[in-house]
Amino acid sequence: MTDTKNQFPQLFLRLALAVTMLSAVADRFGLWSQENSSWGNMTSFKEYTRQLTFFLPETLSTTSAYAATFLEILFPLMLIIGFKTKTAAYGTGILMLIFAISMTLASGPKAPLNYSVWVGSAAAFLLAVQKQYSLSVDQLTKK
Repeated sequence: MTDTKNQFPQLFLRLALAVTMLSAVADRFGLWSQENSSWGNMTSFKEYTRQLTFFLPETLSTTSAYAATFLEILFPLMLIIGFKTKTAAYGTGILMLIFAISMTLASGPKAPLNYSVWVGSAAAFLLAVQKQYSLSVDQLTKK
């Protein structure tokens, strides 16, 4: 039985998380104008990642920048279509939690609060514990 009162908020949450993450990826690929950009290119994003992962060797830091970018494309696409939504939501929550902790360690507690990274992580974990995912591939393929 579908919980219709939960359909819109859940879809809205999936889309909001997905668009937020895809926006960050668009930024590092230079798709936002300079005025609206945090990094503007992948090189600047790798430098920022290096600041956040100061405790890692440089090779691992660079690898983490590319891994984060890959996951910040994969998880949002999964959330948008609702495919393996629970997995994508947990992955998003963990990825954002790692980002929030790294930002806190490297820049202090205000930085992740300014960008609502803790809220995004919590929202993803809330999405992950839903019993079903309406308006999704998961719903269509449910047996």
